[in-house]
Amino acid sequence: MVPGKAMPSNVENNGGARRRPWRMAPWALAAALLLLPLVAMQFSKDVNWTPADFMVMGVLLFGACGVFELAARKAGSIAYMGAAAVAIVAGLLLVWINLAVGIIGSENNPANLMFGGVLAVGLLGGAVARFRPAGMARALVATAIAQALVGALAQVGGLGSAEANWPGPLVLLTGFFAALWLLSAWLFGMAARTAAGRE
Repeated sequence: MVPGKAMPSNVENNGGARRRPWRMAPWALAAALLLLPLVAMQFSKDVNWTPADFMVMGVLLFGACGVFELAARKAGSIAYMGAAAVAIVAGLLLVWINLAVGIIGSENNPANLMFGGVLAVGLLGGAVARFRPAGMARALVATAIAQALVGALAQVGGLGSAEANWPGPLVLLTGFFAALWLLSAWLFGMAARTAAGRE
């Protein structure tokens, strides 16, 4: 064996070993979040999840982890990973809140289906951009605009106005999610500038 040849392999393996715990962290967190209601059910009757609830939440959490794993493999910088993490968490929260309590009125209000279009803007924009950072930044800005448009349309149309606290949650959550999409866009823009500086 040539001594000089073994070094890169060892360094690479050690680097992979150092990165592995960080790559496993989202999966461990997802498992912990899924176990939380199960533990809570043992101590409180207010928490009453059905097997279907656990199945849906499991698909959402582990699906999000799978998407993050793909993004981590494509990432060329910490900014890209951060941008992907913010976008994935925002998408997960948007679906979860709509399924649990709804944003436009209650969770049974069909107007909440419009938020599926918000997610579609981000996903289609990312696919068109081939998930490159500059294109992703534009796609996430478009997603923030779509989020704001859905919120504005719901407010102008009085959708969900039968709820006692309308339009407070709608305005608050519209601003919250738009801010998350814009934060992700800014981080993707930073990743694009980092990649351009390396060329």
